[in-house]
Formats: sequence, C-alpha cells, structure tokens
Amino acid sequence: MARNIEIDEQITVGDLAELLALPASKLVAELLKNGILATINEKIDFETAQIVVAELELDIELAKKDRTQLATKREKHVLSDKAEPRPPVVAMMGHIDHGKTSLLDAIRQAEVAAGEAGGITQHLSAYQIEHDKRLITFLDTPGHEAFAALREHGARLTDVAVIVVAADDGIKPQTVEAIRFARNAGVKMIVAANKMDRPGANIDRLKQQLAENDLTPEDWGGETIIMPVSAKTKEGITELLDMILLVSDVEELRAEANGPAQGLVIESHMEKGRGPIAVALVEQGILKAGDFITVGGTHGKIRNLESTGGKPLKQAGPSTPVIITGLKCLPDFGDEFYVVTSDKIAREKAKTITEDRRSGGVITASSSSELLRIINRTDKLNELNVVVKADVQGSLTSVIQSLKALDTDEVATRVVGSGVGVINENDIHLASTSNAILYCFHTTLPSNIKRLASRDHVPIRLYSVIYELLDDVKVELEKLLAPEIIENELGELLVKGVFKTSRTETICGGEVIKGKMALPALVRVRRAKEILAEDIEIVGLKRGPQDVKEVIKGEMCGINLKTTSKLNIAEGDRIELFTRETKTRTL
Repeated sequence: MARNIEIDEQITVGDLAELLALPASKLVAELLKNGILATINEKIDFETAQIVVAELELDIELAKKDRTQLATKREKHVLSDKAEPRPPVVAMMGHIDHGKTSLLDAIRQAEVAAGEAGGITQHLSAYQIEHDKRLITFLDTPGHEAFAALREHGARLTDVAVIVVAADDGIKPQTVEAIRFARNAGVKMIVAANKMDRPGANIDRLKQQLAENDLTPEDWGGETIIMPVSAKTKEGITELLDMILLVSDVEELRAEANGPAQGLVIESHMEKGRGPIAVALVEQGILKAGDFITVGGTHGKIRNLESTGGKPLKQAGPSTPVIITGLKCLPDFGDEFYVVTSDKIAREKAKTITEDRRSGGVITASSSSELLRIINRTDKLNELNVVVKADVQGSLTSVIQSLKALDTDEVATRVVGSGVGVINENDIHLASTSNAILYCFHTTLPSNIKRLASRDHVPIRLYSVIYELLDDVKVELEKLLAPEIIENELGELLVKGVFKTSRTETICGGEVIKGKMALPALVRVRRAKEILAEDIEIVGLKRGPQDVKEVIKGEMCGINLKTTSKLNIAEGDRIELFTRETKTRTL
C-alpha cells in the first residue's frame, strides 16, 4: 500500500529528500536528469514534486497540506463610524502611445513624458494633484504589453480607471486588456478620448468600438462616460477632473483618517546613499516619519517620509502616495505595509511572513509545467542563459515575466540570476560561470565593471526601452532554433526496366510521369505505399546514350543511383526526385 506524505505548496529539494528517505544527491540527480538544475536549498512546487516521485517509481503518494487556516488573504477593511472622505485613486490605463503620460503631464503641468525612454512609461508612478480644492491621486500605469503585471496591480489599487484611447487610432489590444483588468478589479471606468485635436479624430467610431466591448456610451443609452480631451491643447482637462470627482462622490469613498497606517507598495528600488526605497500608497490611517513598519517580509523604522515629488512630509493620510526610506531590505512590488508599535513587533511580523512565504510562497526553482515540458521535449529544448538587472523591483518582475512569454517547446530563456540596482562584480561572475548574457534595464554600468566584463568576455546588453530588450532576446532565441527543412518535389519516374543492381550502384530506366528528372537531387523509391529507400543520391541521368541534366514529363530516360546497400528495385516501382533546403526560422 502506498505511503501518504503531506507537503506544502512548495518545498525545498533537501526537505523533500528527507521526507522520502532518500539521499538529497539522488533527488538532485533525478531533477538534473530531467533538465532541472536545482540545489538542495531551492524550492519546487507540489506538482513538480509529484512528477519527480513518479519518475523515481516510489511507492509514495504526495498530498497537499491544508493551509486554509494559515492563508492570509487580504480582507476588505471594515470602516468605523469615524471614517472620513478620502481622495480618489485614479489609474491612467490604455494602449501604448495613446497619450496617458502626456495627459497626466497636462494635468500636473509637468514634462514627464519627455524623460521617458521611447516616450513609454517604464514604471508605475504615483502623483497627487489638487483640483477645485480637492485632492486626486493618479497612478500612471505603463502601456506596453510587457508591463501587464504592473498595469493589473494598478487597477487593483484604484477607485476609478481612466481608459485613455487616442480618438484617431481607436481601441487596440492593450486597451481591451486594460478594460478587462479594470472590470475584474471592480472599479468605475471613464474613457478619455485623447488627441481630439488631430484631423483623424473620430469619436463616433470610438463609441462604436466601445459598444462592441460591452462599454455602451451614455448617449447611446449605456453607462460608459466618454470625455473628449486633448493633452496638447488642454481641451477637456477640467471637465475630466470634474467627472472623476463626481464619480468618486457617487462611490462615497471613505477611510480611517486616524490610527496606525496600512497600505501597499507600488514600487521599490535601491538608491545609492539611501538604501532600499519604497514608493507606497497609504490606504488607511496616518503614516508618520519615525513609525515602525512591517512591509511584506522586511521591516524598518521610517527614516524619511516624502511625497512622490521629493518634498519632506511629517505625515500622510489615506490615498496619499509616499516615498519611504529606512527599510532593512527591498520589499516586493504589491507587498502590504503595516505600522506597529515597536521594532521588535515589526521584526517578528516580518519573520512570520517570510516563513509563511517559504512554505507557501514564491517558487524559486522550476514549475511543474516547465518540468513536464522538459521531460517531454528534453532532446529538443535549447535554453538561453540570462542574468537580468533592473533599476526597480516592478520592472524586474515584468521583464522576467515577459522573457518567459517568449518560451516555446524548442527554445526558452533560463534566468540564472536577477537583481535590482547597479551592475556589480557578482553579476559578471555569475554570467561568466553560467555562460549567460547580462541584460540590464535602466541600470548603470560602472567603468571598472565594464573592464571586468570585457576581460571575462561577458556580453552586456543595456536597454532603457523594454520592447527593445525583448527584441534582442528574441533574436538570440531564434539563433537556437533548428533550421526548417523544406522539401521541394521535382518529379516522378515509373520504372520500366532494371539494368544493374549492386551494393553501391543501381541503374534503371523508365518514363517520367510527373514533373521532371534533374540533377542534382535526392531520390525516394516507392513500391505501392511502401518506401523501399530514401535520401539516395542520383549521380547520372541519360536520355538514350547521351548524358543530360534534365528530362521532362513524357520522356524516357535512364537513371544512375548511388547506394550504400543493395536496392531491390523492380519494374513498376516509382522513383520520386526531390531537393531539400534549410530555412532560418523565427519566433
């Protein structure tokens, strides 16, 4: 009878080996045999563990531990009678180059778009503006498809989603994606028909497209608010802000304006001289400089509290985006933060969250889907080793997710290392030992590191626009693809006589019944549906006594075949002529 063993959603290779009563080296070797390079301290998920146990043919059945009691799901905050109105949090979403950042610039009267690489927002940025003596918080979410994860988080953080669509371009795939995110997050949507100043602007076409995506305009009898605007001429900006406040009033947005703060990290990065930096959004309570906080698996005392514009703050209330310094290490994108009464409590809470993540959190080795693919296609999978560095945690996550999206059954990227911050010696050593390309996004390359990379022959690719980085990786993956073999059919000959057969040569004759016989070419010999021989080389072609290079349909000819073994060809067999060529493949 099979022995049952309960494990968590993820488990280290060493712990699994101990439960299976196997040497860790044997388990590591089994993973390696299936193309997975994992140490005893790396984690695999439950499904992967099941696959490995099945491969080892052990009389053991794995079961998943019930962690419903331990799971810490994010619950909706129950407001007290003392809750006060709060500013709305608005996400600017939509397709690349439809003017989200430019529209926000017009609102903030700041030139942010000019500083963005390629005119594309690379990070999720937060700003707060004042309109009609009321505050509105904006999240400028990236529009490129590579930042889908950031954009989805942006929708989940917000009360109102402004879907920016260029009136002269209409709805695009990323617009549809943004609408889906906003709808799933349950937030109110306002469509900003941008670029109304352009000659090709057609708001009626846009309304038709919106209706096709279940967003029926108000003037068509629906509930979708459409605001015509122009970031260039500032047309409609005031009306858009008025509408955002009106929608917010209908929602009656409130939060606890007193007590310990809590909220979410919307960006994090390392900064020279200041250490880990977190950009966070306060959701409840009052956040103050000097507060002790737990942020995901890290903690600290707030050393500096600043607005996202860099101005020092003594405190920040609900719906306020802030910059926090003083954390022990870099928090993850989307981590919750809580204010606690002491450093000891902050440290203990962070430790508890870290331990919980170790048993039920992020997988650090390989997922079951990857392992199954490797088991089934080990002989065909070619991997491109890469090390990824980025300036902020959100970008790093998005780059890695985007790289995985390029994977196929034949080629895949293997991220052997990643990190946030300036490129250092460890990155070069890791890339060198793993024969990897070092891809850097919005990071700097010190001159001494550049010399080290040159000495160790480590290729470094620096990019400030995400899709250019992905295009480079795509080119490298295409180099690993086996070329496509294309077979071109030339003609077919019906054998009417066999003149000589030996181990190395066959001479026969017949009528060309299809296409033509030509040199050079390869031969396939058929008898009815059976293939007698294939990939035989034709070395001679005669029309009567004369050597020729080509014989067309309807003519008789003799054919000389070069063989490696005796070919038992007979009258009535068919000889097919074809050529093969290779074609470089693309993803």
